[in-house]
Amino acid sequence: MNYHILKKDELDGFIKKLSKKMKVVAPVAKGTGNFAFQEVKAASEIALQYIPTILPPKKYFMPQREKMLDFDVSGAKPVDKAVVEAEEIAVFGVHTCDLAGIQCLNMVFSERPRDYNYLRRKDKIFLIGLECNDYCDENASCALVSSHIPSGGYDLFFTDLGDRFIIHVNTQKAEELVEGMGLARASHADTAALEKVREHKRSAFKNEVGVDPRKLPEIFAKGVKSKVWEDVGRRCVSCGNCTNVCPSCYCFDMADTINLDMKTGSRNRTWDSCQVETFAAVAGGENFREERSDRQRHRFYRKFKYSVDKFYRFFCTGCGRCTRTCMADISLKETLTSLVKENV
Repeated sequence: MNYHILKKDELDGFIKKLSKKMKVVAPVAKGTGNFAFQEVKAASEIALQYIPTILPPKKYFMPQREKMLDFDVSGAKPVDKAVVEAEEIAVFGVHTCDLAGIQCLNMVFSERPRDYNYLRRKDKIFLIGLECNDYCDENASCALVSSHIPSGGYDLFFTDLGDRFIIHVNTQKAEELVEGMGLARASHADTAALEKVREHKRSAFKNEVGVDPRKLPEIFAKGVKSKVWEDVGRRCVSCGNCTNVCPSCYCFDMADTINLDMKTGSRNRTWDSCQVETFAAVAGGENFREERSDRQRHRFYRKFKYSVDKFYRFFCTGCGRCTRTCMADISLKETLTSLVKENV
């Protein structure tokens, strides 16, 4: 696809034109160094320089609470009707770590049996990435998992070139949008400037753990009984913050809600967490992951071992949210570093 140019002072016009076509959400400053994706109407509302938002944009693909179907049991035979609550929406300013998380979710929910609620919602979302040119969060480990360089998964991708943005057009519907707005094509000088930005990133973003990431699956294979898990298990408070803010976590629970008429109701999906004690509880009072150390180990293996075995990629995107929100100060980078020292 093509590259186009948008001058910085034209961004407001771009956002306003886009908001006439669909709802637009973008990162917005919330104070005390926090940011969140929410609806915007003008470029002045958007935080172009931001550390990862409180919640990743997965909340638009997989809402925290979602109705799956309505049912009626008043007749001789129960009746149910599937529900897909989805709106056309543009998500602007998505960093590469969050784009990587969405790619992970796309793979999971495209497996059979496919999750059509997720897939139909995804088809209505117009994704606009935004390059983070500087290393902006001390908790991040994006260089370790190579999520700091864009690798697709978007419709448009913006890179700041100073007085202008260079925009990579990655899909046909994005091409139609850009052409409809009359954006100029990028010149050779623009693409050369983009390559300089990428060269700077490759040199500035260093592997945060200091181990060849290709060795991580082997290290995890050796570290099943590591004392590292006992340490994080003693500190963990099982709050579930780490999984709720993770761009690639997708565990959920289902519950039926009966209305007061005792005849109709709905089935609803809500986010769940493998770090909560009741998550692994089954009939008969058995809990196959009762210890917090086991649950923490499971979380790390889901990011660095199981996903590689099944999907050939890490499901950690290096965003640093889990470390930033952990009430027990459990650091993903420190945990990995300890595991590497023990098993190399």
